[in-house]
Amino acid sequence: MDLKLLLIATLLGAFSCGDAQKEGNECINANAKYCGECIQAGAKCGWCKDPNFLKQGETVSTRCDEMHSLIKRGCDDDMIENPHGKQKILKNKKVTHRKKGAEKLKPEEITQIQPQKLSLTLRSGEPQSFNLTFKRAEDYPIDLYYLMDLSYSMKDDLENVKNLGTSLMLEMSKITSDFRIGFGSFVEKTVMPYISTTPAKLLNPCTGDQNCTSPFSYKNVLKLTSDGKKFNNLVGQQHISGNLDSPEGGFDAIMQVAVCGDHIGWRNVTRLLVFSTDAGFHFAGDGKLGGIVLPNDGKCHLENNAYTMSHYYDYPSIAHLVQKLSDNNIQTIFAVTEEFQPVYQELKNLIPKSAVGTLSANSSNVINLIIDAYNSLSSEVILENSKLPEGVTIAYTSRCKNGVVSEGESGRRCSNISIGDEVMFSISVTSKGCPKLGKPEHIKIKPLGFTEEVEIILNFICECECNKDGVKNSPLCHFGNGTYECGACKCNEGRVGRQCECSSNDVATEDMDRTCRKDNGTDICSNNGDCVCGTCECKKRDNPEERYSGQHCECDNFNCDRSGNKLCGGHGHCECRVCVCDPMWTGNACDCSLDNSTCLASNKQICNGRGECECGTCKCTDPKFQGPTCETCPTCPGVCTEHKECVQCRAFGTGEKKDTCERDCSYFNLIKVKDRDKLPQPNDASYPVMHCKERDANDCWFYYTYAVNNNTEKEVHVVDMLDCPAGPDIIPIVAGVVAGIVLIGLALLLIWKLLMIIHDRREFAKFEKEKMNHNITIVENITFV
Repeated sequence: MDLKLLLIATLLGAFSCGDAQKEGNECINANAKYCGECIQAGAKCGWCKDPNFLKQGETVSTRCDEMHSLIKRGCDDDMIENPHGKQKILKNKKVTHRKKGAEKLKPEEITQIQPQKLSLTLRSGEPQSFNLTFKRAEDYPIDLYYLMDLSYSMKDDLENVKNLGTSLMLEMSKITSDFRIGFGSFVEKTVMPYISTTPAKLLNPCTGDQNCTSPFSYKNVLKLTSDGKKFNNLVGQQHISGNLDSPEGGFDAIMQVAVCGDHIGWRNVTRLLVFSTDAGFHFAGDGKLGGIVLPNDGKCHLENNAYTMSHYYDYPSIAHLVQKLSDNNIQTIFAVTEEFQPVYQELKNLIPKSAVGTLSANSSNVINLIIDAYNSLSSEVILENSKLPEGVTIAYTSRCKNGVVSEGESGRRCSNISIGDEVMFSISVTSKGCPKLGKPEHIKIKPLGFTEEVEIILNFICECECNKDGVKNSPLCHFGNGTYECGACKCNEGRVGRQCECSSNDVATEDMDRTCRKDNGTDICSNNGDCVCGTCECKKRDNPEERYSGQHCECDNFNCDRSGNKLCGGHGHCECRVCVCDPMWTGNACDCSLDNSTCLASNKQICNGRGECECGTCKCTDPKFQGPTCETCPTCPGVCTEHKECVQCRAFGTGEKKDTCERDCSYFNLIKVKDRDKLPQPNDASYPVMHCKERDANDCWFYYTYAVNNNTEKEVHVVDMLDCPAGPDIIPIVAGVVAGIVLIGLALLLIWKLLMIIHDRREFAKFEKEKMNHNITIVENITFV
């Protein structure tokens, strides 16, 4: 039963290993028919161009494999096509190191990103990486365009904005010496139901005696200028207008500001758009209320600095605005009242490099709002790339201030960047396969809100170098039926076979099948292959290391004897189901070593003179001795004493070796048992077991067994409780001593009493005798008288 389970486990392990290798070896799975197709399968794939590499029955696609596998199969390193990608920096101007007040530079002379242009040659699956440096330049020029809602509710705000030019110029001079400001205004589309189209309302949309200007969609009032007084004068001439609904047509205005660069006067510098309003916004689809169905075309339609197509094109969508703002490197600051903060915060989350500030009721805090928003925007750099070609991916890793490293989407950005700070991004570009046309592609990477960018030219390795030496209509390919390249024939259309010797229409004929049957049998290609042009092409195995071969695919390299669950014991290779052993190994499964060095004991004798060396392993002839060199004697005298200290420290944490126990006593496996009956008995095991009884410093006995099992592992079973002599019982001792003293006292007292009685009796007897003698004398005297 155990043998069956072991066999099942082995087969399952082999299948799972095969599945893993099948999934992992993209080279084999590609089933490549020519070199170019092979190298596109993955970065590890190589193509053996040795004409004599293929064995009989192997298909052309087996030329494509991982490098180590090809070399192992006999393909010389110089015969393997395995090209690698490369990179070349074409423009690498260093970032500008300049401080405010230094020599003034033109915007195009300032560099904040390095390198500026490079070329990458990509091999499929092999990433090409480079570093991009960004440094926020000091005294960098700024263009700021103030776009204001001039609907009636913004009347008090206009008064405060009229002096914005000179005040803002003064504040911005602390940041840059090159600052320009412009002004534009917007209200709403000039159609119903957004405004009233009655003649009187078109002249003056306001009610009562309020004097308002005619409604309009968007006006470019002042092109970007460095003259703050001019800003004040022109803005001072502006008048409030009016409309019917609460949302305004600000998106139309933002679109025109973004795409009408010549009218606005944008330079290739930091571009800021301040959008000031106290209302919401219309977006794509809302134009249908006014009968406008054409989507916004994202083009400039300014005539005499006024937007002329508001009645023709719908409002732009948010995504459309995001694209145009990004394309034109414009950073947006939404200066809105507190009521609409939540709305514009959500909009900010959709528009990269944008900020939201709370505008006071009359716009009195607009300068501080702009300064704070600018500092927030400029302290963060976010990289974006243009659309990638099919199959190309790009990965970012940012290395920001204070050693902060981020990957994934977070790897595109660095925050808390101060003026003069330098950060680095590691950018990795990888392609999978080749573009359909195989021509160079161009992509661009730039920091959002900045005009500078990195241009990357992508070249693709789609063919091998040996492809250049290919011979079309080569005689090696059956009378010119294919191109001979990279050691193999690339057949013309309609031809098949290793040498293109067959027409695809004649592949499955009975005559051709006959030559694919071994010994005129019934199995075509031994059921291990397909008959193509009368020649067996052997099937591929799930495991790329396993192959069928032979004229009739009757051979394989995986059905040989195994030892230790390894093919040919791991000391040989399988050829046509027979193990070919490595030097110094023999046996059907190459599991018998001819090297006697593993049998040498410490005394330099073979198997310690107590056994014979068979296949590199000692077979001990003396049953008392065990171990790989017959030097271990578990039942010999002195074994218990030898291991006493280690058993004591590991089992009980005591003894002389308790401080060095982990270092000196880890050479055996310790198993604890509850009592002595649980210890292994000599007759229970197939190997000798030594029973030991030792005493520690506290006169406690501990019991254990020592043995070397069949796997040459040392085992110690120990009783986990010490057998210590019982201590004296104080109370009985004290009681006994007291009782003894009392008894001895009583005995002495009795003896004294007895002695006194005897003495008294003797004295009384003596007295009686003397008394008697005295009486006799008196009688005699009386008688005599």
